[in-house]
Amino acid sequence: MQNKENREPRALLTQASGSSSGAETESMGPGRVPVKSTSPKTFTIKDFHIGRPLGKGKFGNVYLAREKKLKVVVALKVLFKSQMEKEGVEHQLRREIEIHSRLRHPNILRFYNYFYDSSRVFLILEYAPRGEMYKELQRCGRFSDQRTATFMEEISDALQYCHENKVIHRDIKPENLLLGFRGELKIADFGWSVHAPSLRRRTMCGTLDYLPPEMIEGHSHDEKVDLWCIGVLCYECLVGNPPFETASHSETYKRITKVDLHFPKVVSDGARDLISKLLRHSPTMRLPLKSVIDHPWVKTNSRRVLPPVCQPKPAPTH
Repeated sequence: MQNKENREPRALLTQASGSSSGAETESMGPGRVPVKSTSPKTFTIKDFHIGRPLGKGKFGNVYLAREKKLKVVVALKVLFKSQMEKEGVEHQLRREIEIHSRLRHPNILRFYNYFYDSSRVFLILEYAPRGEMYKELQRCGRFSDQRTATFMEEISDALQYCHENKVIHRDIKPENLLLGFRGELKIADFGWSVHAPSLRRRTMCGTLDYLPPEMIEGHSHDEKVDLWCIGVLCYECLVGNPPFETASHSETYKRITKVDLHFPKVVSDGARDLISKLLRHSPTMRLPLKSVIDHPWVKTNSRRVLPPVCQPKPAPTH
């Protein structure tokens, strides 16, 4: 049973100080059940006890924090305005907040709210107690078929939800995936994500080892870039390193565009079949997310555990 202090901090979902988009005042609880927020709350840094650092980024740090009044534990991401202005990424942060605050899925890290002062922007996020998948993969060397298949079902379901809501993530990699209380996967970083009504973009973004051929070759891309990324992720989870990794950028680019894919003996036939169907040069030939979830290797090995669904109380009868 999850610690009481890590319960859903619903009051953190209300509109924050100075926010134009913020989190919606009607939000969704576990199992996507509507939760009506109470009166709006204005947050400041004084509302939190700040704990140990959870991670460092280019524009600031993430800290474990406890909201003083509700006693709920969250992750507080602190970003420095001067650093963001220097790199010209303020628009990217605005887009990240707008997109992330509207997503409600058990395998997407919750974005509760944000606030700011004269020099910093603070994002109030769900705390994922088991940390980064990347660090866990480094610790283990590689993951088992069971654990990897579970991650593949979780991330495919979360991305299917994103794509249904016209959101492309574009930067799936172990560093951007966190692990929750039960070890469940949580997509965490939406810095490169886009709301794409047309679902076709030309921006080159993401991480070198995870870049799909269409981005490297300068073609327009759509939500199928995420299919390529989860193919790379599946390989890295099972082997311990990405499939096209080399000592030089140019060589890695060549291997990606040729889809120069080789499997070590440790990768099972079922996993090879799934990865090969995702890592296709032509985006239209990549296995759809629903088919990833229904793939025999995933079905056989996945041990996904869904969080309990919060059922609304029935209306009283007279």
